[in-house]
Amino acid sequence: MAPRRAVLGIAGPPGSGKTTLVTRLLTAVAADPSLDGRVAHVPMDGFHRTNAELDALGRRDRKGAADTFNAIAYAGVLASVRALPRAVVMAPSFNHNVGEPMADSLVVPVDADLVVTEGNYLLLGDGDWAGVPALLDEVWWCALDGDVRVERLVTRHVETGREVSDATEWVLRSDEANAKAVDGGAERADVVLLDGVVVSESDR
Repeated sequence: MAPRRAVLGIAGPPGSGKTTLVTRLLTAVAADPSLDGRVAHVPMDGFHRTNAELDALGRRDRKGAADTFNAIAYAGVLASVRALPRAVVMAPSFNHNVGEPMADSLVVPVDADLVVTEGNYLLLGDGDWAGVPALLDEVWWCALDGDVRVERLVTRHVETGREVSDATEWVLRSDEANAKAVDGGAERADVVLLDGVVVSESDR
Protein backbone atom coordinates (compact mmCIF):
# COMPACT_ATOMS: atom_id res chain seq x y z
CA MET A 1 0.00 0.00 0.00
CA ALA A 2 1.36 3.43 -0.97
CA PRO A 3 2.12 5.89 1.85
CA ARG A 4 -0.75 8.13 0.81
CA ARG A 5 -3.56 8.04 -1.69
CA ALA A 6 -3.08 9.61 -5.13
CA VAL A 7 -5.78 11.69 -6.81
CA LEU A 8 -6.43 11.51 -10.55
CA GLY A 9 -8.50 14.37 -11.97
CA ILE A 10 -10.52 14.05 -15.16
CA ALA A 11 -11.36 17.55 -16.41
CA GLY A 12 -12.83 19.23 -19.46
CA PRO A 13 -15.78 21.27 -20.67
CA PRO A 14 -19.38 20.03 -20.40
CA GLY A 15 -20.17 17.14 -22.74
CA SER A 16 -16.54 16.30 -23.52
CA GLY A 17 -16.67 12.70 -22.30
CA LYS A 18 -15.44 12.93 -18.71
CA THR A 19 -18.09 10.64 -17.23
CA THR A 20 -17.72 8.15 -20.08
CA LEU A 21 -13.97 7.94 -19.48
CA VAL A 22 -14.39 7.53 -15.72
CA THR A 23 -17.01 4.82 -16.27
CA ARG A 24 -14.58 2.91 -18.50
CA LEU A 25 -11.80 3.25 -15.94
CA LEU A 26 -13.97 2.04 -13.09
CA THR A 27 -15.33 -0.83 -15.18
CA ALA A 28 -11.77 -1.96 -15.93
CA VAL A 29 -10.90 -1.71 -12.23
CA ALA A 30 -13.95 -3.76 -11.25
CA ALA A 31 -12.89 -6.51 -13.66
CA ASP A 32 -9.50 -6.91 -11.97
CA PRO A 33 -9.73 -8.72 -8.60
CA SER A 34 -6.30 -7.42 -7.58
CA LEU A 35 -7.70 -3.87 -7.58
CA ASP A 36 -10.69 -4.62 -5.39
CA GLY A 37 -11.13 -1.75 -2.92
CA ARG A 38 -8.04 0.08 -4.12
CA VAL A 39 -9.73 2.69 -6.35
CA ALA A 40 -12.40 5.10 -5.10
CA HIS A 41 -14.56 7.61 -6.98
CA VAL A 42 -15.40 11.11 -5.72
CA PRO A 43 -17.02 13.15 -8.52
CA MET A 44 -17.17 16.94 -8.31
CA ASP A 45 -20.94 16.79 -8.97
CA GLY A 46 -21.58 15.86 -5.35
CA PHE A 47 -20.51 19.37 -4.37
CA HIS A 48 -23.36 21.12 -6.19
CA ARG A 49 -25.04 23.60 -3.89
CA THR A 50 -28.61 22.61 -3.02
CA ASN A 51 -31.48 24.06 -5.00
CA ALA A 52 -32.55 25.97 -1.90
CA GLU A 53 -29.10 27.58 -1.67
CA LEU A 54 -29.15 28.45 -5.37
CA ASP A 55 -32.63 29.97 -5.07
CA ALA A 56 -31.43 32.11 -2.16
CA LEU A 57 -28.43 33.23 -4.23
CA GLY A 58 -30.52 33.86 -7.34
CA ARG A 59 -28.36 31.38 -9.27
CA ARG A 60 -30.77 28.52 -9.97
CA ASP A 61 -30.85 29.46 -13.66
CA ARG A 62 -27.07 28.97 -13.86
CA LYS A 63 -26.83 25.69 -12.00
CA GLY A 64 -23.57 24.08 -13.08
CA ALA A 65 -21.56 27.33 -13.18
CA ALA A 66 -18.37 27.42 -11.13
CA ASP A 67 -19.92 29.43 -8.29
CA THR A 68 -22.85 27.01 -7.92
CA PHE A 69 -20.52 24.40 -6.41
CA ASN A 70 -19.02 24.38 -2.93
CA ALA A 71 -15.42 24.41 -4.12
CA ILE A 72 -14.03 24.88 -0.61
CA ALA A 73 -15.75 21.71 0.62
CA TYR A 74 -14.55 19.87 -2.50
CA ALA A 75 -10.95 20.91 -1.86
CA GLY A 76 -11.35 19.87 1.77
CA VAL A 77 -12.36 16.35 0.80
CA LEU A 78 -9.49 16.06 -1.69
CA ALA A 79 -7.09 17.19 1.02
CA SER A 80 -8.54 14.62 3.42
CA VAL A 81 -8.08 11.72 1.00
CA ARG A 82 -4.41 12.72 0.53
CA ALA A 83 -3.74 13.18 4.25
CA LEU A 84 -1.59 10.94 6.43
CA PRO A 85 -2.30 8.87 8.37
CA ARG A 86 -5.00 7.49 6.11
CA ALA A 87 -8.58 7.47 7.36
CA VAL A 88 -12.00 6.64 5.97
CA VAL A 89 -13.31 9.72 4.14
CA MET A 90 -16.99 10.38 3.43
CA ALA A 91 -18.05 12.43 0.41
CA PRO A 92 -21.33 13.55 -1.18
CA SER A 93 -22.76 12.29 -4.45
CA PHE A 94 -25.30 13.91 -6.77
CA ASN A 95 -28.74 12.43 -7.37
CA HIS A 96 -29.57 13.31 -10.97
CA ASN A 97 -33.14 12.07 -10.58
CA VAL A 98 -33.97 14.78 -8.04
CA GLY A 99 -31.22 17.25 -8.95
CA GLU A 100 -29.78 17.44 -5.45
CA PRO A 101 -26.55 16.45 -3.69
CA MET A 102 -26.65 13.60 -1.18
CA ALA A 103 -24.37 14.11 1.83
CA ASP A 104 -21.96 11.37 2.97
CA SER A 105 -23.17 8.87 0.39
CA LEU A 106 -19.72 7.92 -0.92
CA VAL A 107 -16.97 6.20 1.05
CA VAL A 108 -13.23 6.33 0.40
CA PRO A 109 -11.87 3.30 2.30
CA VAL A 110 -8.50 3.26 4.00
CA ASP A 111 -7.15 0.72 1.49
CA ALA A 112 -7.96 2.88 -1.56
CA ASP A 113 -4.66 3.90 -3.17
CA LEU A 114 -6.23 6.02 -5.92
CA VAL A 115 -9.17 8.42 -5.91
CA VAL A 116 -10.64 9.36 -9.29
CA THR A 117 -12.50 12.65 -9.50
CA GLU A 118 -14.02 14.43 -12.49
CA GLY A 119 -15.57 17.79 -13.27
CA ASN A 120 -15.40 20.93 -15.36
CA TYR A 121 -13.49 23.15 -12.96
CA LEU A 122 -10.59 21.07 -11.64
CA LEU A 123 -8.03 23.29 -13.37
CA LEU A 124 -9.91 26.59 -13.10
CA GLY A 125 -7.57 27.92 -10.41
CA ASP A 126 -9.63 31.04 -9.64
CA GLY A 127 -11.45 32.14 -6.49
CA ASP A 128 -12.56 29.23 -4.31
CA TRP A 129 -11.14 26.84 -6.94
CA ALA A 130 -7.60 28.16 -6.52
CA GLY A 131 -6.55 25.39 -4.15
CA VAL A 132 -7.86 22.46 -6.18
CA PRO A 133 -5.13 21.94 -8.84
CA ALA A 134 -2.42 21.39 -6.22
CA LEU A 135 -4.50 18.55 -4.73
CA LEU A 136 -4.46 16.57 -7.99
CA ASP A 137 -1.49 14.30 -8.65
CA GLU A 138 -2.32 14.10 -12.35
CA VAL A 139 -5.01 15.61 -14.57
CA TRP A 140 -6.38 14.18 -17.81
CA TRP A 141 -8.22 16.66 -20.03
CA CYS A 142 -11.14 15.51 -22.21
CA ALA A 143 -11.45 17.50 -25.43
CA LEU A 144 -14.11 17.29 -28.14
CA ASP A 145 -15.22 19.26 -31.18
CA GLY A 146 -17.58 22.02 -30.04
CA ASP A 147 -20.46 21.11 -32.36
CA VAL A 148 -20.32 17.49 -31.27
CA ARG A 149 -20.28 18.53 -27.62
CA VAL A 150 -23.34 20.74 -28.08
CA GLU A 151 -25.21 17.97 -29.88
CA ARG A 152 -24.41 15.48 -27.12
CA LEU A 153 -25.42 17.94 -24.40
CA VAL A 154 -28.77 18.69 -26.04
CA THR A 155 -29.42 14.95 -26.37
CA ARG A 156 -28.50 14.42 -22.72
CA HIS A 157 -30.94 17.11 -21.54
CA VAL A 158 -33.72 15.77 -23.76
CA GLU A 159 -33.21 12.31 -22.28
CA THR A 160 -33.79 13.80 -18.80
CA GLY A 161 -37.15 15.23 -19.87
CA ARG A 162 -36.51 18.65 -21.43
CA GLU A 163 -38.09 19.68 -24.72
CA VAL A 164 -35.60 20.06 -27.58
CA SER A 165 -36.03 23.83 -27.71
CA ASP A 166 -35.57 24.20 -23.96
CA ALA A 167 -32.57 21.85 -23.97
CA THR A 168 -30.94 23.77 -26.82
CA GLU A 169 -31.49 27.12 -25.08
CA TRP A 170 -29.98 25.81 -21.85
CA VAL A 171 -26.93 24.35 -23.58
CA LEU A 172 -26.16 27.46 -25.62
CA ARG A 173 -26.75 29.83 -22.70
CA SER A 174 -25.47 27.91 -19.69
CA ASP A 175 -23.37 24.90 -20.66
CA GLU A 176 -21.43 26.83 -23.28
CA ALA A 177 -20.73 29.65 -20.82
CA ASN A 178 -19.26 27.02 -18.51
CA ALA A 179 -17.19 25.65 -21.39
CA LYS A 180 -15.75 29.11 -22.07
CA ALA A 181 -14.86 29.47 -18.39
CA VAL A 182 -12.52 26.46 -18.57
CA ASP A 183 -11.09 27.19 -22.01
CA GLY A 184 -7.34 26.67 -22.01
CA GLY A 185 -7.37 23.89 -19.44
CA ALA A 186 -5.77 21.47 -21.86
CA GLU A 187 -2.54 23.48 -21.67
CA ARG A 188 -2.32 22.78 -17.91
CA ALA A 189 -3.22 19.08 -18.06
CA ASP A 190 -0.83 16.13 -17.95
CA VAL A 191 -2.70 14.15 -20.61
CA VAL A 192 -5.12 15.34 -23.30
CA LEU A 193 -7.67 12.99 -24.83
CA LEU A 194 -9.77 13.78 -27.91
CA ASP A 195 -13.02 11.82 -27.81
CA GLY A 196 -11.37 9.27 -25.52
CA VAL A 197 -8.12 8.86 -27.46
CA VAL A 198 -4.83 10.21 -26.05
CA VAL A 199 -3.46 12.93 -28.32
CA SER A 200 -0.79 14.50 -26.10
CA GLU A 201 1.09 13.93 -22.86
CA SER A 202 3.02 16.47 -20.84
CA ASP A 203 6.68 15.81 -20.05
CA ARG A 204 6.34 17.64 -16.71
